[in-house]
Amino acid sequence: MSVIQIPPEILRIGHPAPVSVRDATGHLLLAKGVMVASEEQRQRLVARALYVDELEGDLLKRAMAGKLDSMLRQNAPLGQIARAQPDGAMMSATVATKPALDPAMAWTNLQMRGRALLQDPPPSDFLPRLHKLHAELLELVEADADLAMLVLVQATTSDAHHYSVTHSVLVAVLCELAARQLPGFTPEWRSSLRCAALTMNISMTALQDQLALQEEPPSARQRALIDDHAQRAVRCLGEAGVTDPLWLQAVEHHHATLAGPLAAQSPGLQLARLVQRADIFSARLSMRRARPALAASAAVKAAYLDEQQQADDAGKAVIQATGIHPPGSYVRLGSGEVAVVLRRGAHAKTPKVASIVSKSGTALVEPVLRDTRVRPHDVTGGVAPHEVKVRLHMEKLLRLA
Repeated sequence: MSVIQIPPEILRIGHPAPVSVRDATGHLLLAKGVMVASEEQRQRLVARALYVDELEGDLLKRAMAGKLDSMLRQNAPLGQIARAQPDGAMMSATVATKPALDPAMAWTNLQMRGRALLQDPPPSDFLPRLHKLHAELLELVEADADLAMLVLVQATTSDAHHYSVTHSVLVAVLCELAARQLPGFTPEWRSSLRCAALTMNISMTALQDQLALQEEPPSARQRALIDDHAQRAVRCLGEAGVTDPLWLQAVEHHHATLAGPLAAQSPGLQLARLVQRADIFSARLSMRRARPALAASAAVKAAYLDEQQQADDAGKAVIQATGIHPPGSYVRLGSGEVAVVLRRGAHAKTPKVASIVSKSGTALVEPVLRDTRVRPHDVTGGVAPHEVKVRLHMEKLLRLA
């Protein structure tokens, strides 16, 4: 993501941000439309250089030019013209020229670049490319979290190729959504969390892809590489220039057994625990040649219960974020039809779905929206992906979503 610097005066107390404000690396500091609530908040933001991505910067310039031109034509006082700032209405008027987002293509492109980046060893320009990838991932999640899950869950449940990057990207999305459920997870923590999720397996990217496609159990050599991959990942990241202690601690401990409430752990271990539960959730949903992907209900149970089969705070946050039937998973309806989940619903058991298999077991010519709030279209349970013998057209699902 290319960014351009903007003046701090763009932020005003009691006014929504007219653009998504970022730092020099593209990290989001304040989302577009979010209110600047206090002078203290404004000062924290303007204490650092503020940036905006090039597209929004272009819109900002055009909005300002339009406002200034209008004020000049109205003979407004020079002092008033000097204090002019763009507002949300002006920005929305120019946003209409922005091309429509194609979620499937956007996520596919991000995964392709992720595969090139998360190799062993990482490229010399790893950090700037990782920050760009990370910023674009967050932008796509903010644009539509349900469509993010729909595309990524479908990808990981239906294709074992390029397992490692699809898995890491999905875990990063799950971590971001789950962190929003947890008090105390600051924007800085969440940034470290997403980076840790993306890079937790950087020392075994190629091995993960190989394991997903092999039918036999891991060899002794492969098992040894799996067992110490977290420590090797930390060394790999350090050599690539990563110095963020939370990021590194989360990667190092993302397979550790941590007893006690999440809030009682150090920040680094809290991040590690969230990565771990999202990792487990995603792994259960993922297909491998040696075993099919599991139903979402199995993934929910595995993430929610800790090593002692007790409710886990981090796992609970993951499930609260995704719902018990996450977008991209399959469900059976009271009518006997099988449907794919398109969006989370107002309640866990009422997601937005499209039927794809009739009650007689034949594929429907076109997916059909069903209202899960009423019988006979209520959700009665999850369905494992390998039980669904239908080739889905993502474009059609996205149009219905």
